[in-house]
Amino acid sequence: MNYPVADIIPALREKLQSDKIVILQAPPGAGKSTVVPIELLDEDWLAAQKIIMLEPRRLAAKSVAQRMASMQQQDVGEKIGYRVRFDTKVSQQTKLEVVTEGILTRMIQSDNALEGVGLVIFDEFHERSLQADLALALCLQVQNVLRPDLRILIMSATLDAEGLKKVLGNEVPVLTSEGKQFPIKTQYLVQKEEEWLNKRVVSAIRKVIDEEEGDVLVFLPGAGEIQRVADDLEQLNLNIRLHTLYADLPYKQQEEALLPNRESIRKIVLSTSIAETSLTIEGVKVVIDCGYARVPRFDIRSGLTRLETIRITKDSADQRRGRAGRLGPGVCYRLWAENLALVPQRKPEILEADLSSLALELMQWGIKEIDELTWITSPPVGAWSQAKELLQQLGAIDNNIITQQGKQMLSLPTHPRIAHMLTIIPKNKAMLSLVCDLAAVLEERDPLQKESGVDVALRVEALQKFRKGGRYFADRNIITRIEKLSAQWRKALKAEAYNEDNLNHHLGELLLSAYPERLAQQLEKHGERYKMANGRVVKLPANDPLMREAWLCTAQVDAGQKEGKIFLAAAVDEKSLKPLAKEQEVAIWDDEREMVAAFTTWRIGNVVIDKKPAAKPSTEQTQQILIETIQAKGLKYLGFDEIHEQWQSRVLCLQQWREKEGWPNVSEQALLEKLPEWLTPYLNNIYKKSDLLKLDLLMMLQSILPWELSNRLSELAPAKLSVPSGSDIKLQYFADGRPPVMEVRLQEMFGLLETPTVNEGRSKIMLHLLSPGYKPVQVTQDLKSFWQNTYHEVRKELRMRYPRHHWPEDPWTAEAVRGVKRHKG
Repeated sequence: MNYPVADIIPALREKLQSDKIVILQAPPGAGKSTVVPIELLDEDWLAAQKIIMLEPRRLAAKSVAQRMASMQQQDVGEKIGYRVRFDTKVSQQTKLEVVTEGILTRMIQSDNALEGVGLVIFDEFHERSLQADLALALCLQVQNVLRPDLRILIMSATLDAEGLKKVLGNEVPVLTSEGKQFPIKTQYLVQKEEEWLNKRVVSAIRKVIDEEEGDVLVFLPGAGEIQRVADDLEQLNLNIRLHTLYADLPYKQQEEALLPNRESIRKIVLSTSIAETSLTIEGVKVVIDCGYARVPRFDIRSGLTRLETIRITKDSADQRRGRAGRLGPGVCYRLWAENLALVPQRKPEILEADLSSLALELMQWGIKEIDELTWITSPPVGAWSQAKELLQQLGAIDNNIITQQGKQMLSLPTHPRIAHMLTIIPKNKAMLSLVCDLAAVLEERDPLQKESGVDVALRVEALQKFRKGGRYFADRNIITRIEKLSAQWRKALKAEAYNEDNLNHHLGELLLSAYPERLAQQLEKHGERYKMANGRVVKLPANDPLMREAWLCTAQVDAGQKEGKIFLAAAVDEKSLKPLAKEQEVAIWDDEREMVAAFTTWRIGNVVIDKKPAAKPSTEQTQQILIETIQAKGLKYLGFDEIHEQWQSRVLCLQQWREKEGWPNVSEQALLEKLPEWLTPYLNNIYKKSDLLKLDLLMMLQSILPWELSNRLSELAPAKLSVPSGSDIKLQYFADGRPPVMEVRLQEMFGLLETPTVNEGRSKIMLHLLSPGYKPVQVTQDLKSFWQNTYHEVRKELRMRYPRHHWPEDPWTAEAVRGVKRHKG
């Protein structure tokens, strides 16, 4: 055996003999995916139990299983087998099963102790898929609680081993295979970024064909770019054998891309990231890396997942480069500048994924909160909460406990949305067939051209015509895959194919059962814009025929920046909505009528399907609405005016002047925050704004003060003060604690030597002394100084302006007057 990883097998056997968890690092081409599992099959500690190895992709799982079976000179399904979605090849003799990650989760759910399994291998763990993280978290709990003898082996070419050890324990051994990869020359082709990606890639392929030998593996972001490059290459009539490789291709076509070229014609393989790991593509000596990948990103705000094209990370670039040196010396062309800094590692999918499938799995496992398991990377709290909210809407969980409906949904290998749609359908031949067709259409790529429109009914009709042998306008390869998947669903649901389209008007209702929050109501008749039940505004393509429909259910939409785009939808008959809607008694504040109004509503998500007036709500509900309305609109909605503002300022002054006495904060913000405490007792039989305005607001505010402080308010911060003329003059207080202001005619202050005070003499009044015509004459806090130094100058002016009034020479002994007092003699 000449695989590089063979050198480390003895050490690996020794570590697995003594340790429950081992980490193995081995570079691409070292043979870890095929050699390691076979070499461990006869270990004593395995005790004749099985080995389960996880692969992140179906193609890799099948290919690795077939490779190992051929190394054992056996057929797949004998000693070595595989399990992938809708395809299993195992037997009683199978001792090593290669499975995709979701399959392992199902196995653990059906047998919590994983009886008969001695070792679980996580291959290519650096990809950090959501399902791999979930499966590892479950395996760790199985190991800790039920199966201390269960071994876990984590393998990868590029892995943050130290980060793993921080979670799994510093004592976990890490073995490293140095490998013997053939030398790879790296070339950087700097091209114009503004040029279309497919043009840049085709230019690089032509260069490679002219200058290099061997087959070529080209990495592109997705199927769309692959198809565009393939179309461009076919027009050039090059002497090449062109293959494409991406997840949605039929397995036979994927396999053809991996097999050696037997016709001595140069092979060009256009692939997504699917070819980064595990797979060996025979004959490849050259890699062209465009530097981009397409990844799903879950948007918590919209509850939608969108595909984003991003720069690849350094570890991904290294993996791609390694493909060129697996079978001999190679070369890697990178379509970016050598000095471009790449992010070191990809983000774990769990940080950016829709967690509804994970949440449903955990509810079945008995986990209610995410911190009950050991995670390599903990799921984000926001996405976790949103996932549980969706499952609650679908009836899969109730108060964090999985329901019978949820268990049914979990038994189907698909997303909870589609599983819900498949499990609630009426059990008649036609509807069962229709829901199987719809599920297949939703899970596969779109078989129609973009200009065909977004109506899902067009896809289902094309499938039905294809099945009947009629004329259809769709991509034959894709429609064939859709029919194959529909047939698998029909087998699972024990249904028969039904090819009549007279039930297709039910598609909107079926979609709605999967996407209850994506019911969308047209904003303008025959317009493009719709508002979804989750509040998001989305748009149809221009002139799409579905614009005739007032209601849609949108199965595929992007999150968008401001408004999302609809890619797949179905019309919903408004008459069918009410039975699907939840009846709810609601009470609101009616701004137009300025009163509490009650309704019975029927709604799906945030969209109200119908409503009618209802009886008055309970007193408690009314009070809550009134409180929330006033808190939103402010105290002025209660009739808060100058008299109340002065009371407020008096208390706030004392709060600042006498900090140790416990005067409360009665600022507007504080009063609104504590509104339920001081206002609720007065809200019995109050329903309208006019009722609110009849309340004695000052009395209610005064009730906020404790009894002992209430008695002292007038003493320490009186609303008015008496002046020598006998008048009671109003004081103006300020919330920031500035000195109070008294505006008083100068004549009424004759005979008063010192400035008036409040707050037990600690706070002087700011006097605004006025003329008989109430014009400002002087502003002072030192009345004594005014009489001494300024009064005589002021007196001269006032005698000229107001000759009928008495202006004595000695203001300290003169009689204070309210009005005109003539001079005697």
